[in-house]
Amino acid sequence: MKILHTSDWHLGKMIYGRSLLDDQAYFIHTVFLPAVEQEQPDLVILAGDIFDRQIAPVQAIRLFDEVLTFMSKQNIPFAVIAGNHDGADRIAIGASMLRNSGIYIATKAEDALLPVTVNKHNQLLQVYLLPYIEPAYVRQWLQDDTIQGFSMAYEAVISKIEETLNSQAINILVGHCFAAGSQTCDSESTLYVGGSGEVSPTLFQSFDYTALGHLHSPQQVGQQGRYSGSPLKYSFDEEHHKKSLTLLEISKESCNFTQLPISPLHDMRTVTGTLEMLLEQGKQSPSDDYLSIELTNTTPVYMPLEQLRPYYPNVLSVHCNWLRAESSLQTKVLREHMHNRTIDEMTVFSQFMEQICSITPTEKDRELFLSLLTELKAEQETKQ
Repeated sequence: MKILHTSDWHLGKMIYGRSLLDDQAYFIHTVFLPAVEQEQPDLVILAGDIFDRQIAPVQAIRLFDEVLTFMSKQNIPFAVIAGNHDGADRIAIGASMLRNSGIYIATKAEDALLPVTVNKHNQLLQVYLLPYIEPAYVRQWLQDDTIQGFSMAYEAVISKIEETLNSQAINILVGHCFAAGSQTCDSESTLYVGGSGEVSPTLFQSFDYTALGHLHSPQQVGQQGRYSGSPLKYSFDEEHHKKSLTLLEISKESCNFTQLPISPLHDMRTVTGTLEMLLEQGKQSPSDDYLSIELTNTTPVYMPLEQLRPYYPNVLSVHCNWLRAESSLQTKVLREHMHNRTIDEMTVFSQFMEQICSITPTEKDRELFLSLLTELKAEQETKQ
């Protein structure tokens, strides 16, 4: 059986006030849909966080509607679960009717007890769709007040699934959770303190493969579990991630996967250097990547973002090192500079003329500035 596994699309996501819908549409139209057409998998899995928030933007809903329309015409089962970012009740609308079109959307824990069954290549595949669940919901559903925390909730639901497993079938679990020991990043929701939000990978041992969503870095979980990761970078600490779709080749005897690389519309990366150096680089080779810029200038610079934008239109943040006092030593040095006026008035005047007026001050300019500055200081002393 060939299975395409993806997750964490976060349609409608914004970073630094910038909508990523164009980037997400690019991924869907030029990567995801073509991959489905080319690979012709026996099943496609979307393991949660379809949208970035429970009330998704209209454009994000329309984009997902395009996907559903496309998949319904492919005669390829499409298994989707709700993630913690999704409005489960909202995406559940029409779910029972969509099953007739080969689209299976699971939004509550009890949906996991009705597996998606695929019979192909003389093999039987059973897929159990377990959406993101809250312990309180499971406690109420099973009428069991002893269930406390995510691990116990998942153990309780998976135990009920295991009662129905067919040992002759290829059994796959689809889940959206934080598997203990996995690598996290900044763009994911805050994980629960003290490990109460963690789920032990040992819970997945009864399945031939566990397709996971929630964490954005593609990674292995235990022997047969895997996070496909998000298709796009959603924070700057993901800049070194290799985003991909997971293509799984699975039988009862073996399980192998291939990562199909994703080329984004815009990359996301951090750039470091002085303002002057970055402006020169931008003039020679402009970039429309999403950038976090770290300026290494040791003196103030005027409106760096506005100066950089003509060459780097998608700059999302600029940090000036001269403003940052990240240690007590740096704080002490900064205070000494301010007290001793290491950066004197003439330096400030010269930089102002060069950065604002694009003029290098002449000797007469300097003399005039010093004369006016002396008069101003004398006036202030008189008033005191």
